[in-house]
Amino acid sequence: MENNKTIHVEVAYALPDKQRIVALELPAGSTVRAAAMQSGLDKQFVELDLSSVDLGVFGKSVSKPEEQPLKNGDRVEIYRPLIVDPKEVRKQRAAKVKARKAAE
Repeated sequence: MENNKTIHVEVAYALPDKQRIVALELPAGSTVRAAAMQSGLDKQFVELDLSSVDLGVFGKSVSKPEEQPLKNGDRVEIYRPLIVDPKEVRKQRAAKVKARKAAE
């Protein structure tokens, strides 16, 4: 039987070649940032700064992870910084399509 004073959550982080999911039991009312800090994933991935990294819950970015409380069963996701600007990639892709159509 589950105690109402604790919640069970997962914290996930992935690189192209290495992924980890950590199951945690935390006090009810714990925040997204607190779960990330408790995960210990910064010990396995030395590049992670859990105090400032972008976080989300089930694929949805959380703007204030220090304030957002978790619910039982939530999955916290630790996001890697973007390497390229998605807008720039779309512009480049559109330019290639335009050039290909012009050549036809």
